[in-house]
Amino acid sequence: MIKNAHRTSASSPLRRIFCSLFLVAAAVALIAAVASDAVGQRVGGNAVNIANKIAPWVIQHTAYGQQAEFFVVLADRADLRPAANLPTKSEKARFVYQTLREKARTTQGPILEWLRDRHIEHQSFYIVNVILVKGTRQIAEALAARPDVARIEGNPLIHNNLPQPEPVTEVPSKPQAPKTIEPGITYTHAPDVWGLGFTGQGIVVASADTGVRWTHNALKPHYRGWDGQNADHDYNWHDSIHDSVGNPCGNDSPFPCDDLAHGSHTTGTMIGDDGMGNQIGMAPGAKWIGCRNMDSNAGTPARYIECMQWFLAPTRIGGGDPDPTKAPDITNNSWECPPSEGCSADTLQAAVETQAAAGIMMVSAAQNSGPNCSTVQNAPGIYEATYTAGALNTGTDTIASFSSRGPVIADGSNRIKPDISAPGTGTRSSTNASDSSYANFSGTSMATPHIAGAMALLWNAIPGLRHQLTASRDALNNSAVHISSTQCGDAGPPNNVYGWGRVDIFAAVGGTSPTPTPTATPTATPSATTTPSVTPTATPTATTTPSPTATPRATARPRPSPHPRPRP
Repeated sequence: MIKNAHRTSASSPLRRIFCSLFLVAAAVALIAAVASDAVGQRVGGNAVNIANKIAPWVIQHTAYGQQAEFFVVLADRADLRPAANLPTKSEKARFVYQTLREKARTTQGPILEWLRDRHIEHQSFYIVNVILVKGTRQIAEALAARPDVARIEGNPLIHNNLPQPEPVTEVPSKPQAPKTIEPGITYTHAPDVWGLGFTGQGIVVASADTGVRWTHNALKPHYRGWDGQNADHDYNWHDSIHDSVGNPCGNDSPFPCDDLAHGSHTTGTMIGDDGMGNQIGMAPGAKWIGCRNMDSNAGTPARYIECMQWFLAPTRIGGGDPDPTKAPDITNNSWECPPSEGCSADTLQAAVETQAAAGIMMVSAAQNSGPNCSTVQNAPGIYEATYTAGALNTGTDTIASFSSRGPVIADGSNRIKPDISAPGTGTRSSTNASDSSYANFSGTSMATPHIAGAMALLWNAIPGLRHQLTASRDALNNSAVHISSTQCGDAGPPNNVYGWGRVDIFAAVGGTSPTPTPTATPTATPSATTTPSVTPTATPTATTTPSPTATPRATARPRPSPHPRPRP
């Protein structure tokens, strides 16, 4: 009896331990089953692997039960390489649009169903295979656990430091002597191209900015949605601002509206001309369309991507009936998305490269963080797929102190940026104050539309280059006025201060421009300041009448595999 009693007392603790382990195992199995039901299928790995798929910005902004907006980036991406072999923009656009939509349709379904079942706020995109979700850390972790999800990225609010207006001038109500062509337009020799009969006819440029005052005298005649008597904003305007508070344009504006003047100004430099002497635009024969991607100066990756997606296949106002054949030829992008504010370069890069696959030339500002080296550091100006513009002091071949320099180290590429330079100080163009208001702005934002307008002139003059993006960039690069600089590396061309140099659109289309000898002395290191404080020098010295002997220009080193350039 003592022996049996000893055996019983010894086995009781073992039995209790066994039962506890069984209960723990059952609980773990139950939790796993619930989680599996919640997310559909789990990734092969542990919690550390799941956490590594979530961006630090998301972790930070979902702490303590907070909700935040974040992108669910799917692992499966569409293969757009066949678009390169298609001969026309329409064919490229249709292929890219249809391929992306099909990829999104076949891969996003299970996640969208999961989100709908739980009444979680979300928005699907196809230009990048992502879904924008508003949720908690638990939702982010549940989605990151899926094997079909590559990563979770944030959707931060980006505060763009946009150029501010210098003195504003109003056009008098009574007629007066026409003003001269703006100095930046003259210095790039655009009027010489006009003299050949090419003003951008048949080319559509797009503004991705703070919006556009479409009724402005210098802009309205060139709006694709205006036929001279009636306005039709379908396929010509989109507003990606849906949640602003107190913005003068409101939300989802059904017609073009500019809440800060910046977008009207850049659009004017691309195409502006009021027919009464205010010749402010590079390509006045081109048409423009627009998408508002900033709430005043505030953008988000979602707003940026929404505009890029709309450019890929414009829709009617309010959405519906997307048509890739109505996509613009060129987009102007004078904004940025800094990683320092939580922006992910990867998501925007895919959207930029998708536009390029569809034959859309994306021109981007180098940003205003100079004069130090490696200050071209924010998307989209850092990408190879963007044609990035640096700013010159207008009327000279000297770099503006605020213009950002390369090389690009933000992504480890050491890529040379900017690609090319254009006038960017004291630039007079249209604003949103009234239908006859003009103001001077300074910034790489002002150089960028000079390049976008130059590309419109090039494609008008040489149709064979249209939508051949590499060949078109070669044409502008190899005809640019080379300006040597060793400030941030090799003297080039190209170099990390001026890129290939100052754009010369007349030379690019086959003319011989009276190019002034470069006067830059860029080997001296400017003082370290990041505030655009350049005093405009609007005193162009170039003449639009070709001289018998053009000043020799340095021979540009061609980009890899240069393409032969047809003549007009």
